[in-house]
Amino acid sequence: MKMKKILALVMALTLSSVMVTGCGGDTDKDQSKGGNTTGGEKQTLKVAALESAYGADVWKEVVKAFEEEKGNVTVDLTIDKSLETVISAKMKAGEYPDFVHLATGRPDALTETLIKDNGLLAIDDVFDMTVPGESKTVSEKLIPGFRDSSIIKPYSDGKTYMAPMFYSPAGLFYNAGLLKEKGWEVPTTWDQMWELGDKAKAEGIALFTYPTSGYFDAFSWALLANIGGPDFLKKVTSYEEGIWDTAEGAKYLEIMGKLAEYTEKNTVANANNTNYLKNQQLILDNKAIFMPNGTWVIGEMEEAPKAEGFEWATASIPRVNESDEQYITTFFEQCWIPAASENQDLAKEFMAFMYSDKAAQIFANYGAVQPIQGASAMIPDSRGEKSLYAIYDTPVNAITDGGFATTDAVEGVSIADSWFSAYDSVVSGSKTVEEWKAGIVEASDKLRPALK
Repeated sequence: MKMKKILALVMALTLSSVMVTGCGGDTDKDQSKGGNTTGGEKQTLKVAALESAYGADVWKEVVKAFEEEKGNVTVDLTIDKSLETVISAKMKAGEYPDFVHLATGRPDALTETLIKDNGLLAIDDVFDMTVPGESKTVSEKLIPGFRDSSIIKPYSDGKTYMAPMFYSPAGLFYNAGLLKEKGWEVPTTWDQMWELGDKAKAEGIALFTYPTSGYFDAFSWALLANIGGPDFLKKVTSYEEGIWDTAEGAKYLEIMGKLAEYTEKNTVANANNTNYLKNQQLILDNKAIFMPNGTWVIGEMEEAPKAEGFEWATASIPRVNESDEQYITTFFEQCWIPAASENQDLAKEFMAFMYSDKAAQIFANYGAVQPIQGASAMIPDSRGEKSLYAIYDTPVNAITDGGFATTDAVEGVSIADSWFSAYDSVVSGSKTVEEWKAGIVEASDKLRPALK
């Protein structure tokens, strides 16, 4: 896999997740912090993982592989689609998991809350660890750029508090079969995008839809970078004063306003956690051409009916000018160790094992790709996700950063609500672009003094 450049973003992903416990025995609640795995004494590691679109079995297989690798470790595994609900109550009672796979960007924002409360353990030493069962360190296996992301380095202290997991291109997903049938080209500029929208409209097909407004984070990071470069993106996500009054800010708002006019008419009504699959189905039924998403959508829609000749494909967000640099947001999830966990050393070993070829192959078998070199080639040819990673072989800059700068909590203020959720109102016509902009500026002004 060739990456022209990896800068820094992400998103996250809003994925789904049944509770599975006891993958290997009883929990030893008397483990001391930093217990080691040498010697014959059996140790228990408490692992909590989100059951996402990749399913629960993937974690059972990885845990089994780690237990086999260590020999003297039993993993007490908790998997749940609503992991926050399961573990947050226990954490309030002082019972913490040792290792957690739960990304930022989730509705309950548990990970973000722990970040604001300084509740995560610094894990810089994990990247210097030799991957269990191998000869290379974690850093030697990671794709360059992922460790530079401010997502996993949320403070100004330069330390790493989360490890990157499961990366995927967050571009525009579409049915390549439809474009082939119609003889339409994938737009590379916004002018070409509007031209395609007019052609499609004449045939009763919408240009655009989106699952929920939450998908506009990754979409916007790429669009903002396309318009003004990564420095402009950083200024926007750091709430720089006056940034929305610049020419670049105006161009973003102009494009988003016009895109709302080309969005399928029922999108907003279904853009929620209950009905979002209906919006995704529009692509499968050839009722809309493009939607922002991630590779997990293939698993989510695997059993859904599809138009004849359907073929998943993904494209970069269009540029303003053909000569502009091209950017695509690269989603990645995160795993972390609670600062109050009891068995931190063993948790670090398990974290390092996540980057082993053994673990990466298990993940890839389920369509989840670890950010290590060569991992995308591990995806079985039978899985539709494999072809989507070819986008990194094109002249595109991957953004792995762009999440909002960390702030102290400001009561009643959510930049995600003011920016992304409010875009639903622009699409429905109940709010003008200027009114939308005013809400974003107001939220940014309130968050700026709270920057950490």
